[in-house]
Amino acid sequence: MKNTILYDVIVTIVNKGHSERVVDASKKAGAEGGTILNGRGTGIHEQAKLFSFTIEPEKEIILTLIDRRKTEQVLQAIMVEGELEKPGKGIAFVLEVERTIGICHLIEWFDEDQPEHDDV
Repeated sequence: MKNTILYDVIVTIVNKGHSERVVDASKKAGAEGGTILNGRGTGIHEQAKLFSFTIEPEKEIILTLIDRRKTEQVLQAIMVEGELEKPGKGIAFVLEVERTIGICHLIEWFDEDQPEHDDV
């Protein structure tokens, strides 16, 4: 039976222009990278007006697929570097990943070099 890597995805939403800091911090903490998507905020801290026009700030959403054993250290690094403890700076949350495909390089490395992962 093949070993199984358990994954989480960390979803981080920050103001436009701040995603590179988040990705760099997550890499330093053990992540392999991230996917950056563009979005638009609608929360309570998001609405500003210029003259009589409402400005809806642009957001960046970072998806970080991570080995579950590294989730907490990567999430902590994202919180610190993204200043997520301050209002209006952004949010991050973690979702468990049920299945993955397309990451064969990690599975091959895991099968060769790692002890069996506990199913949690």
